[in-house]
Amino acid sequence: MRTRPHNVQPAASYADDRQRFARAVFAGLSRPDKHLPTAYLYDERGSALFDAICQLPEYYPTRTEVAIMREHARTMVQTFAANAVLIEYGSGSSLKTRLLLDAMRPRAYVPVDISGAHLDAAAATLRAEYPALRVMPVCADFTRPFDVPRLGPANVVYFPGSTLGNFERDAAVALLRQMATLAGPEGHVVVGTDMRKPSAIVERAYADAAGVTAAFNRNLLVRINRELDADFAPERFEHRAPFDADRGSIVMQLISRCQQRVLIAGRRFMFSTGEIVVTEYSHKYTPGEVASLAAAAALELEQSWYDSAGWFGIQLLRPRA
Repeated sequence: MRTRPHNVQPAASYADDRQRFARAVFAGLSRPDKHLPTAYLYDERGSALFDAICQLPEYYPTRTEVAIMREHARTMVQTFAANAVLIEYGSGSSLKTRLLLDAMRPRAYVPVDISGAHLDAAAATLRAEYPALRVMPVCADFTRPFDVPRLGPANVVYFPGSTLGNFERDAAVALLRQMATLAGPEGHVVVGTDMRKPSAIVERAYADAAGVTAAFNRNLLVRINRELDADFAPERFEHRAPFDADRGSIVMQLISRCQQRVLIAGRRFMFSTGEIVVTEYSHKYTPGEVASLAAAAALELEQSWYDSAGWFGIQLLRPRA
């Protein structure tokens, strides 16, 4: 029997969610430099496609981060408070989390993800694998205020992958502050960060030969069609993901292949040939930039772990006393 996530919203609120989605799409496509909201890439199919991306040979972050966790997780958890609760942002399928669960043995695990169906399935799998563990999923957009079960004074907030890099600096600092508050004065924040490296390596990771990332990117248009009564033709948009050296960021884009008109919930939007729609930024950090973000969020950088090439880092942060 499937268990409902702890914070699944009642059916009446889905109309509000649709309105928020529509407002975000309308605002982004009304700008001179068109954008679509990154968070909405992760519907059920988008989440499944992202899991597939993580297995691709070009996509180094996942396997590199897993290797770091395998080597250092037991050292990492030695600083955690006894009986702490593990709260994971953007948990997805929770594959990397198993290494931390095994090393930490928390009193409870609270995965937070925007895709309710994907979250529900992952939680059911974890309950079967860890029958003694209290798994309490929260279906929420972690960039907005949300509630979590009150289970104890010390939490470990885990933010794996490189999702922090999807946020501009001010938003990243605000998110880290939110995590620090949730962790509590005796808690910790553990964050994955993708580090600077040659642009060719990074660009291959976001434009794989099999086209899975392109399908993931275009799936946002499919979702808009389905949920906002739109008529995008996804094949009329090309996926690109160049590295912007000035920003230090991959810029994931959909490029209009022709001049076209799209209707979204009755509103008309025009796209010229070659026009760019940005769907995601993915910032790649230097160690100094990571330390600066932490300090701005009132967090102390206790320790960092990197792979031998310095491609990926895991940062252990503590709320400043």
